[in-house]
Amino acid sequence: MSAEQTRARILDAAFREFAEHGVAGARVDRIAKNAACNKNLIYVYFDSKEALFAKVLDRHLSDAYAGIPFTPEDLPGLARRVFDYAQANPDVYRLLAWATLERTTALPPGREREHDRKLPLILAQQESGAIEADAPPALLLMAVMALATAWSPVFPFGATANPHSDLSDDTIREAIAEMVRRIVRHK
Repeated sequence: MSAEQTRARILDAAFREFAEHGVAGARVDRIAKNAACNKNLIYVYFDSKEALFAKVLDRHLSDAYAGIPFTPEDLPGLARRVFDYAQANPDVYRLLAWATLERTTALPPGREREHDRKLPLILAQQESGAIEADAPPALLLMAVMALATAWSPVFPFGATANPHSDLSDDTIREAIAEMVRRIVRHK
C-alpha cells in the first residue's frame, strides 16, 4: 500500500471520527484502527490530532467551495445550492460546527480567503444597483449562509427542532431563496 493510499484512508477515517466526536472527543487510536494503519503514521503524516483536523476540514471546505459556485449576481440561487449541499453533506457542517465550538485549531486559511474573496463581489453588486440591500456585504453573506444551512440536520433550530415537519426539501429550498431575494431585493 502506498503512502498516498494510507494518507487517504487516514483522512477518510479522521473525517468520520471528527464529525462524530469533534477534536476533543476524537481518538487517534480509533482513527488508526478505522484507517487500518499504525497510530504513529498519523503523527508522521500530520504531526498532531489538531493538524489532522485542520487538514480534514480544509479538504472538505475546499470541495464545498469548488462544488458550490459563488454567484453574487444571484444570491437566491446560491442559497438554493448551499441548501442542497448542506442537506447532502451534514458531516461537513458538523465539522465546521466543531471547529467553531472548540476553537482548538485555527480555521483553514482557505476559508478566510474564500470569505474575503466574496465580499468585494457582493459590494460590486450593491454599487451597481443589482442588489439594493443596505447591509454590509459581510452581513448579507452571513444571512444567505445562515438561511441556506438553517434546515441542515446539524442546525439546532431547523430540521432537528421540527422532526415531524411535512415540508419537502423543494418547499424549504424555494422559501429560503425567496427570503434571500427579499433581503437583497434583487432586481
